[in-house]
Amino acid sequence: MRVKRYIVDTMPDAMQKIRGELGSDAVILSTKELRIGGFLGMFQKKKIEVIAASESTEKVAPKVEMKRPSVPASPPITRQAIPQAYRKSSEMMSNSSSAIGLKERPVVASLEMSTASEGVVQVSRASPTVDNTQQQMLDERLSLFLDSQPKETVPSATAAPHLHRETKEDRLFEEIQQMKSMMSKLARQQEGVRELPAALSVFQEQLQSHEILPELADEWIEAVYNEWVALDQKLTDEELNKLIRIKVGSFLSDNIGAGISEQTKIVYIAGPTGVGKTTTIAKLAADQIFRAHKKVGFITADTYRISAIEQLRTYASILNVPLEVVQSPGDMQRARQRLAGCDLILMDTAGRNYLNELFVAELHSLFSPSEQSETYLVLSLTSKIQDMKRITENFSRHGLQKVIFTKLDETESIGPLYNLLNEFPLKASYITNGQNVPDDLLSVDLKMLTNLLLDEKS
Repeated sequence: MRVKRYIVDTMPDAMQKIRGELGSDAVILSTKELRIGGFLGMFQKKKIEVIAASESTEKVAPKVEMKRPSVPASPPITRQAIPQAYRKSSEMMSNSSSAIGLKERPVVASLEMSTASEGVVQVSRASPTVDNTQQQMLDERLSLFLDSQPKETVPSATAAPHLHRETKEDRLFEEIQQMKSMMSKLARQQEGVRELPAALSVFQEQLQSHEILPELADEWIEAVYNEWVALDQKLTDEELNKLIRIKVGSFLSDNIGAGISEQTKIVYIAGPTGVGKTTTIAKLAADQIFRAHKKVGFITADTYRISAIEQLRTYASILNVPLEVVQSPGDMQRARQRLAGCDLILMDTAGRNYLNELFVAELHSLFSPSEQSETYLVLSLTSKIQDMKRITENFSRHGLQKVIFTKLDETESIGPLYNLLNEFPLKASYITNGQNVPDDLLSVDLKMLTNLLLDEKS
């Protein structure tokens, strides 16, 4: 088995290198986008990391004696030189070969890694940064993996089916992922030993208290730490805090929305049960009426919840706006015609179990996305991040654009917002921090979100 790592600009470049070095039977195991270089987290170049593998097969030595080349050959690898972790695999291969009259030959298991700018590098079994116990665990796991692989024999008419090959590749991929995860864990443990400057230690504690995902927190800590080291560790805490704000700001710059656009004619509001959609719609309507001086109309499709229509009807009466109730796409079309005189239409939808994509598709049948429409997903900051990600994934297939986060007043953690924006290309537009209409509606900006993360007052 040969495994190689490439860092390239484009996938076609990777494919060309993989075919040239590993052959046409090579399999791509994983791809990941990297950012390299830059200054203070900016001007970084995008690269692609590609990990590929192929099965190295040795041809049977020909019986005809050939003259040795003039160049002296490397000395053969003896059994004593083969690590104990791989000796069992070598002996089994030797026994299999002798059964069909083949000469015994040594087996050398190697793991090769390469980059686009460097040659093939042999990865040593022993590492000075890993202690003996950890190394023994890796050796035993790799030994079990090699022993579980099928041994090569002379090809026959009953070759292994394609399904068997895919299964073997799946096992290989799983083992490699486990090894990568183990090495990453060891690396993080070793990095945790290093001493961080005071300001960076405080930042790390803040990220943990807000439940920022470890991979995102590690990325920020590593970037600021590297800048600190590059500047000879002479930065003051104030200067480090500026670097931290720059790093967080660069993350948020592409993930903040400007709210409802002036050109928008209809806004679809969707979200799971209990996140405060109806109250949020009333806040948005009041904001558009009193600040933007628009004529607003309501449409509701929430016919599942008891008194849901009455709640929105009460807000419509207070704000003096028309209200239409719909249950089908045909009703939706007629309602829009009756509200044609409004500058902006806000549509409330039923709160359902949107972990089920069928409910999402059913809801989307009422929407008519266009250049003059916007779709908002309303999520509570008190929800579990895994549920938020699952719901967002289901909605993202149906033209989701922006997110409204509610119930900031009911939690001390802003982490779910950052974690969700890290996973999906969405824009946070509003945050609600209470039930008062229209006061408790905040337009999102970079300074506010940064202050919430760093526990600073706006």
